[in-house]
Amino acid sequence: MKLQGKTAIVTGGGRDIGRAAALKLASEGAAVAINYFSTGTGAEEAVAEITGRGGKAFAMQGDLTRQADVDALVARTVEEFGRVDVLVNNAGGLIGRKTIAEMELEHWQAVMDLNVTSTFLMVKACLPHMDKGAIVNLASQAGRDGGGAGAVAYASSKGAIMTMTRGLAKELGPDIRVNALCPGMIDTDFHNIHTPDAGRRGYEATAPLRRQGTVEDTANLVLFLACDDSAFMTGTNVDINGGVLFS
Repeated sequence: MKLQGKTAIVTGGGRDIGRAAALKLASEGAAVAINYFSTGTGAEEAVAEITGRGGKAFAMQGDLTRQADVDALVARTVEEFGRVDVLVNNAGGLIGRKTIAEMELEHWQAVMDLNVTSTFLMVKACLPHMDKGAIVNLASQAGRDGGGAGAVAYASSKGAIMTMTRGLAKELGPDIRVNALCPGMIDTDFHNIHTPDAGRRGYEATAPLRRQGTVEDTANLVLFLACDDSAFMTGTNVDINGGVLFS
């Protein structure tokens, strides 16, 4: 068990990448606090699966752009599990595709808050309870290539996450390692909502591995970055895109 006796918080853990990551960390012995915003059923089902296998977990609703909700999540985690060893900052999203010309300031700020501010608040709240450990952020291929049509705000926010990852690695080492994933096309509700099917088929045709990624692919990388298998890695933004973009 690579995380036996450890505690992990996974934000946005009610579906897709976050849910898969929570299940993967729990399978390696971690007690897991699962945050969700709207997908309570998925989060509770993940808790039931973890506890059904003898693990420890709870699910808690919260808007992580709000300080009070962040503080409540961290406080409950420490109360139930004693400390924080792993923080997976997965909460975030695109909200909607808008070009700069049609974008309101409110949209820009909402995307930045959802992706960047939530990560800042979670890291700051967890630090007093992390003697050693790992922070795993979810960036995106969009942070490298600028994203698709109407995704300037989202791509900018994910670029900020990549830079934050590097800065935090310097600030928090040697005891806390900070790394990030840069997923490309992963088969999730994110792309069900925001990406036309033709775009997904085109990605599969272009990718050297000839497929979209799965949530299990990303969860395996989250586990690697969260445990001592990656003990000499910090400040990295790891591509996971089937070979579509090399960096």
